[in-house]
Amino acid sequence: MALTDLFGRLGPEIEDPEEETFLLFSQEIPSQNLGFVDSQATTIDLTIGGKDYTIHQSPTILNRPGSTTGAVVWKITPLVASWLSSPDNSLWETGALSSTSTVLELGCGISGLVGLALSPLVSRYVLTDQTYVARLVEKNLEENLVVKQKSLPQKRKGKSNQTANPVKLRFAALDWELDEVTTSLTGSPEVACFDAVIACDCIYNDTLIEPLVQTCADACGLRQHDQEASAHDDTAVAPTLCIVAQQLRDPEIFEGWIKEFSKHFRVWRVPEETLSKELRANTGFVVHIGVLKDAGAP
Repeated sequence: MALTDLFGRLGPEIEDPEEETFLLFSQEIPSQNLGFVDSQATTIDLTIGGKDYTIHQSPTILNRPGSTTGAVVWKITPLVASWLSSPDNSLWETGALSSTSTVLELGCGISGLVGLALSPLVSRYVLTDQTYVARLVEKNLEENLVVKQKSLPQKRKGKSNQTANPVKLRFAALDWELDEVTTSLTGSPEVACFDAVIACDCIYNDTLIEPLVQTCADACGLRQHDQEASAHDDTAVAPTLCIVAQQLRDPEIFEGWIKEFSKHFRVWRVPEETLSKELRANTGFVVHIGVLKDAGAP
């Protein structure tokens, strides 16, 4: 199987969610406060992989009643964007991610940073979140893609390049509690499933754990549905990876998530040696990879 090398690098599978919680929270975790980059600024300048991004955010929306945490940039987001887009990441080295990959992100927030960094490297990247982030995420995509495109050489004098990569990176509204995950999320009738599902710092509220995990399972399950629909094709297809990165805040919330996640997925913690130094032990961040239990992973 194509992912055998990756699973070999990930090491032992997590068998006991309670033990995983104890191991992570028994280490010294630095104070990150809630984890905002800057909850007061309306724009933030960031550099990821040598590329500059200007991200618009909304402190006003953040302070509204209800779940509006996606209105600002969180500290882990640029770190994960940098790690995932690095060519020496094990996901790229083992072929788990490639230029032909189709990727779905859940709970992208207003920034779209992970998609901005990763989409040039894959075939298709779909950002999703609730509708309240749509205006700002679209603005951030448009402005940052245009800036990147302007840096490219002009082919002919007087003719400007079109907006960079309008199809490869797109936003679609998706509410974990209300919306159904279907193949239409790919944005293409020719693409029926995803190679990877990413959730970055989405685990902060115990009431959202079950809907988030179910959405992860449904999104990853599209691959099996596609295989069943193509039963005549004997070509082996790698299972969809679910990549979950988060800041360690509350052991009860984390344990609730990993117990629920483990009901659907086989789970591995990404080892330190395969992470960037900013995501390693004692940073207060952790990354797990899951594969659906009935997906046939080694």
